[in-house]
Amino acid sequence: MSLTTFSPERAGAHPGRPADSPAKVTVPSLLEKKLLRQPIVAVTAYDYATARLVDEAGLDVLLVGDSLAMVMQGQENTLAITMDEMLLYTRGVRRAVKRALLVADMPFGSYHTDDREALANAIRFVKESGAEAVKLEGGRERKDLIQRIVAAEIPVMGHIGLTPQSVHRMGGYKVQGKTMEAIDELRTDALALEQAGCFVIVLEGVPRELARIITDELHIPTIGIGAGPDCDGQILVMHDMMTMTFSPPAKFVRRYADIAGVMRSALEEYRRDVDARTFPSDAESYHFSREIRELMTEPVEVVD
Repeated sequence: MSLTTFSPERAGAHPGRPADSPAKVTVPSLLEKKLLRQPIVAVTAYDYATARLVDEAGLDVLLVGDSLAMVMQGQENTLAITMDEMLLYTRGVRRAVKRALLVADMPFGSYHTDDREALANAIRFVKESGAEAVKLEGGRERKDLIQRIVAAEIPVMGHIGLTPQSVHRMGGYKVQGKTMEAIDELRTDALALEQAGCFVIVLEGVPRELARIITDELHIPTIGIGAGPDCDGQILVMHDMMTMTFSPPAKFVRRYADIAGVMRSALEEYRRDVDARTFPSDAESYHFSREIRELMTEPVEVVD
């Protein structure tokens, strides 16, 4: 094969990875998935170990979401998480991710006051944490800001519908788009985000029918969470789908495993073993060498 026709991307090969590994997910490849009607699979993750499992499972998009404030820190909502904390978590995830597209949530307050500060924060995510894109919430009121971030060569994921950073204005986590006026507003917001340069839009907490309308109207992909099956892709919070949250799940959450139950059982068994002095066993312990035992002035018991 000549150098003019060969490329690792075409061959499915990447340096240091098997030749049959899936190709790296990119912004263009997600757009291609919409054209080919291939579903996009996304999930949140917040640490190295979990992110590595996500990547090895072959998911397309890994979002370091500001939901970590709730599921990792026990906060009441997402508002308290800071830029420095988001950068810290994203750096850990970055070390694990080889294939998936890594997106970082811009936390509340990091893009709400000044566009120059918002752009600087978006750049920090790329330079300091290795994010490949950023996500921010809001509709057409974010259009100018999104254009500035995209002009700085940073891909932007939009997010409309139920936007958790607007929890106080919305009066809680409530389904959006339930009136004709609200439907028109969300459709207008979606088109504005596409025109501003977003490469994908998250639709959260909206009726299935509205999500389908918006998905059909846009040239860019939609990713749903509580928006029905007609979006171009789906995203769930890792801790929700693994039963690692401690409140009743939302209607749209499917529990794929009871990791909390497995961990609780393992911890209880560990406690019982320590209480009974059956852990650690002699086989799980280190011992003096024979030479050291012979030098000891007191006899050393050797346990078989």
